[in-house]
Amino acid sequence: MKLFPDALFDLAQETIRDLLRSRRRITTAESCTGGLIAALLTEVPGSSDVLGRGFVTYSNEAKEKVLGVSGKTLRQFGAVSVQTVREMAEGALVAADHDANIAVAVSGVAGPGGGSEEKPVGTVHIAVAVRGARTTDEKFLFSGGRTEVRVATVQEALRMVRERASEV
Repeated sequence: MKLFPDALFDLAQETIRDLLRSRRRITTAESCTGGLIAALLTEVPGSSDVLGRGFVTYSNEAKEKVLGVSGKTLRQFGAVSVQTVREMAEGALVAADHDANIAVAVSGVAGPGGGSEEKPVGTVHIAVAVRGARTTDEKFLFSGGRTEVRVATVQEALRMVRERASEV
């Protein structure tokens, strides 16, 4: 039985190949995807060579306690913001210690509820932090239902990881 469609599995294989080639180890900090990025990567045999741990920080409390996201950031900008997702990625590198040198973080409104005029359903922020380099981020507005938003988030997160891994 397959957990993920072939296209997603292929993307995970390519990501792991790129991480191996660049001698990077990854950690994940996931909110709206609830661990799907780590789950997809671990579907690939040999993924333990590049993935040591992942963090599912769905609540604001978990973002603060596990990843060190500032309470002030969460209050001022909210969980779905560029500021929060950048702190999540950078905090994941700290929490992973020397087990990772690249981190991807995602936070968004997957729906069907929870959206607002300012942050409608489908709004997702993704950040990639690389130890010793700048953190990059992108904002997306995905369409579709909850599953489509989460899958699109996983795809874009891995695309961004691959781009950063190839910088080396």
